Amino acid sequence: MSDQKVQIPEALVPLSWILGDWEGTGRGHYPNIEDFSFVQQAEFRNDGRPFISYFSRTWLLNEDGSVGKPLANESGFWRLPKPDVVELVLVHASGIAETWAGVNEVLQIDNARITSARARVGTTHVMRTATASDVRGGERLYGLMDGHLLWTYDMAAEEHDMQNHLWARLAPLTLEASRSQASPTEPIYSYLPPQDIREMGKST
Repeated sequence: MSDQKVQIPEALVPLSWILGDWEGTGRGHYPNIEDFSFVQQAEFRNDGRPFISYFSRTWLLNEDGSVGKPLANESGFWRLPKPDVVELVLVHASGIAETWAGVNEVLQIDNARITSARARVGTTHVMRTATASDVRGGERLYGLMDGHLLWTYDMAAEEHDMQNHLWARLAPLTLEASRSQASPTEPIYSYLPPQDIREMGKST
């Protein structure tokens, strides 16, 4: 990361709560696949232009806490045409590209800093390569709670109706940790798998 301080465009301030580098654990499940745990690194950054760039990478997390194979990568851009309107473009390494739209809500501000907020988006278009899975649509909820970034992903794919597929709870990385992940091959910290999907949203 650069040491140069970048001024966030005023139009993005209501979404500034999502900015930063984050890491943590989550769970995945869906019909016809085995439930799994994962570690995620997510980057939300702004270079002064009116959008937030996003990149996420995940690794399988074994029951003993060891890190397994790399899983999904996705990247994209968040835009905020109005303080409460979110637009999102995502591209996945699995051959899928999506546009999303939804609502951004600032729930709490302390000392001129957003301390609680959420953004809910749903797909407006899904494009797939010939070999990609038949993903038809999705819904995502991102939230800032107790200094952590929580998110869930519901998906409609193949013959299945919309239902939860992924969720995760991420903690902010320090500047020193963020600098160390220029080309990471594994997570920065060690974790044990989350025990239950119902833990989603609970404060520690």
